[in-house]
Amino acid sequence: MRIVIAPDKFKGTLTSFEFCDIFKNTLQEFSPNTHIQLLPLADGGDGTIDIAQYYLGGSFITKEVQSAYFNTIKASYLYAETTKTAFIEMAEASGMKALISDHLNVRKASTFGTGELIIDALDRGAETIIIGLGGSATNDCGIGMANALGYEFYDRQENLVHPIGENLAKIEKITSTNIHPRLHHVNFKIACDVTNPLYGPNGAANVYAKQKGASDKDIAVLEDGMIHFSSVLDRHFDTKTQSIVGGGAAGGMGVGCHIFLQGELISGFSLLKDLANFEEAIQHADWIITGEGQLDEQTKNGKTIQGILQARNPDTKVAVFCGQVSLTNAELTNFKIDYARDIISIATDINDAFTNTKQHLKHLAETFVKEKI
Repeated sequence: MRIVIAPDKFKGTLTSFEFCDIFKNTLQEFSPNTHIQLLPLADGGDGTIDIAQYYLGGSFITKEVQSAYFNTIKASYLYAETTKTAFIEMAEASGMKALISDHLNVRKASTFGTGELIIDALDRGAETIIIGLGGSATNDCGIGMANALGYEFYDRQENLVHPIGENLAKIEKITSTNIHPRLHHVNFKIACDVTNPLYGPNGAANVYAKQKGASDKDIAVLEDGMIHFSSVLDRHFDTKTQSIVGGGAAGGMGVGCHIFLQGELISGFSLLKDLANFEEAIQHADWIITGEGQLDEQTKNGKTIQGILQARNPDTKVAVFCGQVSLTNAELTNFKIDYARDIISIATDINDAFTNTKQHLKHLAETFVKEKI
C-alpha cells in the first residue's frame, strides 16, 4: 500500500507539517508496512514560505527594509544558493503583520520594502524569484516595489511622485532608465490565488481596501487612482492592465508584478505542486490523504484539495480531513472524493474543535486507517 500525505494547513490551528506527522505516526502504528510519502502543500497564503523551504532547502535571509508605512523593520525571505532561487512573501515587508502601529492608513501604504527584498535577492545572484502575494497592507499597484527597483514616476509638472496608493492618480509618466541591471534577466513567478481585476466592483480597492483600514472616501480615492494609473500603464507598456486575471491581488500588486517584473501569475498550489514534483510523486499512490480547514463550494476555486483532485491518477483514491465539511454526500461524490470526515462532527462544540484539533484529527486518522488501510 502506497500512501501520499499532502495537506494544506488548518489556518490558526494546525500546520501542514503537523497534519503530516499525525497521519504518518498513525499509519506507522496501525499499518507498519505501508509506504508513506509526505508532501505538505499550501495555496500561496501565509505559511507558504515554510513549505517552499521543505522542497527548496536554503536558508532565511533577514534584511532591514521599509515597512508599508516607511518604518525601518527587519524582514526575511528564503534563498536557496544551490538552485539560485528566492522565495519572497510580500507580507513580510509590506503586510499587516509587519506594521508597528495598529492604525491602518492604506492610502499612505507602499510596497517599497518588498522591492528592497527583491534587490537583495538580485544582488545575491538569484535566477528565479518567487513572490507570494497576500496579507498586504497596501493598495499601490506595486509602484513602491517598482520605485525601489529603479522605476521612477512623475506627475504632470515633471515632479517625482512618492510611491503610495493615494498618489496613483498623480502619475503621468514612467521612466525605467535606472532599473536594476539584472531585473529582466530573472524568472519571476508570482503566487496569486485570486482572480480580481485591478479596478471595478470586484477590483482591489472595492473588495480588499476596507480590511486595510480604508473608509468609503478612501476607497473612492484609491479606485480613481487605479483607473487613472491603469491608463498610464496601458499607454506606456502597450498593454491592457484591466484584462490581467488576478491583477487586483494584494492591492494591485498582481498588475505591478506582471508589468514591472514581467512576472507570470500562477496559483500558489500550482507553484508548490511543481516544487514538490507532485504529479510524479503521486503516480502510483493507492491513497492521497489531504485536508484543510474548510471543505465547501469555495474548494473548487483553486484551493489545495481541488488541485489534488485534478492532478491525481484516476485509480488513486482521495481521503479528505477538514475542520468542517460543508458539502453534501452528493457533492462529495461529484468532487470524486472517496472519503471525507471533519473535526466539528466529533467535537463537543466549536471551541473544542479549535482547542483540540490535533487530538480530534488523531482520532479520525485512526478510524480511517482501521477502516480503509
